Amino acid sequence: MAAAMSAGAEAPAGGWERGPGAVYHMFVVMEDLVEKLKLLRYEEELLRTSGLRPPSRHYFALPTNPGEQFYMFCALAAWLINKAGRPFDQPQEDDDPNATISSILSELRSLGRSVDFPPSKLKSGHGEHVCYVLDCLAEEALKHIGFTWKRPTYPVEELEEEAIMEDEAELTHNKVEEEIVEEETDTEENCIDLNVLKAQTYRMDLSESGKQEDILESTTDAAEWNLEVERVLPQLKVTIRTDNKDWRIHVDQMHQHKEAIESALKETKGYLDRLHNEITRTLEKIGSREKYINNQLESLVQEYRTVQTQLSEATELYQQRNGGVTERTRILSEITEELEKVKQEMEEKGSSMTDGAPLVKIKQGLTKLKQETVQMDIRIGVVGHTLLQLKLKEKSNMTRDMHVTTIQDPTLNSF
Repeated sequence: MAAAMSAGAEAPAGGWERGPGAVYHMFVVMEDLVEKLKLLRYEEELLRTSGLRPPSRHYFALPTNPGEQFYMFCALAAWLINKAGRPFDQPQEDDDPNATISSILSELRSLGRSVDFPPSKLKSGHGEHVCYVLDCLAEEALKHIGFTWKRPTYPVEELEEEAIMEDEAELTHNKVEEEIVEEETDTEENCIDLNVLKAQTYRMDLSESGKQEDILESTTDAAEWNLEVERVLPQLKVTIRTDNKDWRIHVDQMHQHKEAIESALKETKGYLDRLHNEITRTLEKIGSREKYINNQLESLVQEYRTVQTQLSEATELYQQRNGGVTERTRILSEITEELEKVKQEMEEKGSSMTDGAPLVKIKQGLTKLKQETVQMDIRIGVVGHTLLQLKLKEKSNMTRDMHVTTIQDPTLNSF
C-alpha cells in the first residue's frame, strides 16, 4: 500500500505513460491524500482551529470554487510543511498568490521532491499537480512523525463461516440418519438371530444329543431390502451448495481460462509468427533500399556538405561585416547629431548679429527715460515752489506775531 501511494505521488513530477486511466489517476491520489490527512489528525489540529470545512474525497480533483480551493490548498500545504518539521507562516487571503506558490515549491524542493511543472498550474487550486504537491507534503509529514505502514489484516468473512456451519449441520444430520438406518438394520438382524437361536435351542432339547451345528439363513426378502434402500438413498446423499466465493470454483475457473488461453494462443501464435516474418522481411527490404539510396546520393551529399560549409563561412563573414557597418552607422549618427547642433548654434549667432531689434529696444528705452526725466523735473519744480510758498507763509506769520506782541506790551516799545 505504501509503495502504491509513493508511486502515485511521484507520477505527475516524474511523468508516466499517459494511458486511458491517467485522467482518473488524480482521483486515486486524492483518496490516498484524505487517508494520510486523517492519520495526521488534520481535523483536530487544522480544521477546528481555522474554521475550515473538511474536504471531500475528490475535493482537489474536480473544479468547484477556484478561490476557495486555492486558499484551502495553501492552508493545507503550510500546515503540512510545519508538520514536516520546517517553519512556515500560515498564508492569508490577501497574500500574493505567486509569492505563496513559490514559497511552497521551494520548501518542496528542499524536502528532496522534484518539481518539473510551472507554478501557474497551482493557481487554479485543483488538478493533478495540486494533488501531487499535497500528497508529497503529507508523506514527508508522516516520515517526520515516524509513522510506518504495517501489513494489512484481512477479516474473516461471515458468509464463509455460515456456509461451513451449514455444511457441518448437513453432514451431522446425514450421519444421524445413517446411524438410525444402521440401528434399524441391526435390530432386524438381531431379531432374525434370536429366532434362529430359539429354533436351535428347541432342536437341541428335542434331540438330547450334543451340539448340533445348523446353517444360519436370513429370512429377509431381497426385493423389500432393495425397495427400502431406494427409499432411504436420497437422504443418505450429501448435497453441497455451490458458493461463488468457494476456492474450488475459482480453481475450476482458472483451469477453464487456462485451457481457453492455450487454445487461443496456438492460433494467435501462428498469426504472430507470420506477422513477425513479414515485418522482418519488410525491414530488410527497407534497410537494403536505404543503403542503395545512400550509395547513389553519396556524391550529392558530399557536395551539399561542401556548399553548406561555404554558406556557413559566408554567413559568418557577412555577420562580421554587418557588425562593422553597424558600428560605423552609429558613429555617423553621432557625428550628424553634433553637426546639427553646430549648425543650429551658428544660425542663432548669425540671426542675433543681423537683427536690429535690440537697437530699437535701446532707443525706445532712452526715449522713455527722457520722458521720465522731464516728468521728474516738473515734479521737482512743483515741490520747490510749494516749499517756497510755505517758507514765505511762515515768515509772514512770524512778522505778524511780532507786531501783535509789540502792541500788547508797551514796555517793549519804550525799551
